[in-house]
Order: sequence, then C-alpha cells, then structure tokens
Amino acid sequence: MVNNMSILDRIMRVVVAVLIAGLYLQGKIFGWWGIVLVVVGVIFVITGAIGYCPMYQICKCPTKKS
Repeated sequence: MVNNMSILDRIMRVVVAVLIAGLYLQGKIFGWWGIVLVVVGVIFVITGAIGYCPMYQICKCPTKKS
C-alpha cells in the first residue's frame, strides 16, 4: 500500500477528527448525527495515520506528488 495523501491532507484530517471529538464530548453534537460524525472522525484518524485513503485510489486523485 503506497501513501497517496500529502502531509497537509493528513494533518487536516486529524485536526477535523479532534474537532469532531471535542464537539461530541461537549454535547454539541449528539444522537445519530453525532455517532455518524464520530465514525467519520475515526476514519479520518486512521487514514491520516497511515497516509492512505481508499477513496483517493478509487477516484484516482492522489494529493501526494510523486
């Protein structure tokens, strides 16, 4: 598996995930909407940590320059 995400993209994903977690823990987002956003946040953390996004592979739009 080759990295297909730039460092900026990876950082942005982790920052968004942290913001989602903060809003969820503060009770600003809740219910099914909150659960969906938390799942998205977890996916962002995982893809940001490994540097690979399957959707980029499917869409053929890597953000990392070779």
